[in-house]
Amino acid sequence: MPNDTTIDAAAAPAMRAQPRAGDITAARVAILLGTKDGAAFLADQFRSYADQSHQNWVLVVSDDGSRDATLDLIARFAASHPQRVVVRDGPKRGVTANFLSLAADPTIAADFFAFSDQDDIWHPDKLARALARLATVPEGTPALYCGRTELMTEDGRCYGLSPLFRRPPSFANALVQSLGGANTMMFNRAAKRLVDAAGLPNVVLHDWWLYQLVSAAGGAVFYDREPMLKYRQHADNLIGSNQGARARLLRIRMMLGGRFRDWNDTNLAALRRLPDELIAPDNRRILDLFASARSAPLPMRLVDLWRSGVRRQTLLGNVGLLIAALLRRI
Repeated sequence: MPNDTTIDAAAAPAMRAQPRAGDITAARVAILLGTKDGAAFLADQFRSYADQSHQNWVLVVSDDGSRDATLDLIARFAASHPQRVVVRDGPKRGVTANFLSLAADPTIAADFFAFSDQDDIWHPDKLARALARLATVPEGTPALYCGRTELMTEDGRCYGLSPLFRRPPSFANALVQSLGGANTMMFNRAAKRLVDAAGLPNVVLHDWWLYQLVSAAGGAVFYDREPMLKYRQHADNLIGSNQGARARLLRIRMMLGGRFRDWNDTNLAALRRLPDELIAPDNRRILDLFASARSAPLPMRLVDLWRSGVRRQTLLGNVGLLIAALLRRI
């Protein structure tokens, strides 16, 4: 069974040639790292950058107001990797705004861009595996790579994998689910141009937004079924792991309490503000039907949801989506 799936890609104008698969070792990758008080774990993450099999990378750090030894650790890493590390002050408006400020920065020049959390440990082939997939995409086509993670405790003990999603990525899925964490994501210049054109909207999560943006434009989305990093779990990111009974119960409680509805309000407002040329016509129709399914009276609410094709990755998730639609919680 292949390790990735992709949606069909629609071409967009190219600014300069994307490296071909055979030239991928020459591709320059900008690692986009958001930090805040990450000194306890940064050394492990930095070592995993240094150990990458693909060595043509630069690190751009946006620090969101660290008060621990984070900046000292970054300075030491920069000293050991001359002219490869840039540090700047973040916007100090939360993690999503911090990462989007990096993704939408037109001064960061690279062929590909990879989000990074401050407390993970990358597998040595993380960059190389993502590049191998993205290099197959035609020049100028927005493309996004993401995938599974190996889960580890705060003290570094591995205990399992993130859920395996088997359905193909699509805009219909992106409307109601974030497929892969930002820490697994790499995207090309054409996808970055989408981010630049979209500006800095108010959205729930930067990874969810990137999946929505690239799939809305008809771009290629690759989902890697093999983990490429160790994802450190803390008490405050349990829901993000989507793992275990407690996380599922929390998600159900948030759905019934209206949290997902509020998140969809935020994301749909951002999507509707996009210029028409950034959303493929078929996906504009899906967006309109989903918006109608959130507010129409029964039974039209369920009819529009079915016509939109919007769905989550699992049977249980789709049962929850149907219940949410019945209760006006989407």
